[in-house]
Amino acid sequence: MPGRVWQYYQQRVAAGQIENDSAQARIAERLDELATLLEEHRSERGSRRSIFRVTKRSTPPTPRGLYIWGAVGGGKTMLMDLFHLTVGFSPRRRVHFHQFMAEAHERIARGRATTDGDPIPYVAAEIAGEAQLLCFDEFHVTDIADAMILGRLFKALFERGVVVVATSNVPPDRLYWNGLNRQLFLPFVAMLEERLEVLHVDAEKDYRLDKLQGRQLYFHPADATAKAAIDAIWAGLAGAGESGTAEVACNGRMIKVPAAAAGVARFSFADLCAQPLAGPDYLAIARTFPTIIVEDIPLLTPDRRNEARRFITLIDTLYDRGTFLVASAAAEPDKLYLDGDGADLFVRTASRLMEMRSEAYLTERVAARMDP
Repeated sequence: MPGRVWQYYQQRVAAGQIENDSAQARIAERLDELATLLEEHRSERGSRRSIFRVTKRSTPPTPRGLYIWGAVGGGKTMLMDLFHLTVGFSPRRRVHFHQFMAEAHERIARGRATTDGDPIPYVAAEIAGEAQLLCFDEFHVTDIADAMILGRLFKALFERGVVVVATSNVPPDRLYWNGLNRQLFLPFVAMLEERLEVLHVDAEKDYRLDKLQGRQLYFHPADATAKAAIDAIWAGLAGAGESGTAEVACNGRMIKVPAAAAGVARFSFADLCAQPLAGPDYLAIARTFPTIIVEDIPLLTPDRRNEARRFITLIDTLYDRGTFLVASAAAEPDKLYLDGDGADLFVRTASRLMEMRSEAYLTERVAARMDP
């Protein structure tokens, strides 16, 4: 009998909300199999507690989790969200991986201040007490601070019976690729491959691109009409998944993301360019979110030269990464920065902004996306 994820998936296909995709349907079936195992595991643990004194020997084995990877726009997040919505297992939590790691670092810092010795076991116990099923969106590692604690943290979580379901754009053996001291990270990769079944979503096309093609992506002026149009794009891209604030790690610092969902991040111009951010920060954001929304880009004048320089760096970074950009601004790109220090450098930025809203950019950059 088809499970709930597969049924919800087919209902959305029948309603015309999504297209039927054989690769996605296979992942839906596998998620349903895991949901059944989790529900049976919970029932078996409950019955054993009621009859026997629970020991390590009597505790049933924890089901193996899932690591679902594939190209951007292949429907990974949508499927995981359907699983999280329908699985009859709790406590559970669905969270963007970078937000989870930011919280983990905060917990570890508190643990060091209040406990003697290694705080990781205490942090893992705290997390496991809050959720026995963790669903991670955008499992991605670029920060050495994350890389160095993941092995110990996840080992402690697995020992406490936590089941993990994760989505990623890369397979486990490509995580933290070319990272500093990556050899120290490889045991964590091996542990992931042991504790999680690795599934590849080879979707028939990029469905996120499908939602952007044929739509206006650059709006001016940045008024209420522009905001309503961007709200509609955001709703289409975010889908039924959870949205909220997030954080991106960069060189030991955390960059705040005001709104994030399903691989899309939404910022104001001030969030990105009125703050002391630079190229590495923008690269960390682009690596984490394949689609970026930037609202309320103002006219740039000499007294905003620092913001203008950051904006130039931002657009160069997003362009080089092949990021999809949705934006609202005070004027057309070639009218944003007409005079003043740095206006001559903005000519290339204006040209790139014009290209990034074109059909050709959207189509060509899907094939040219770089590995993290």
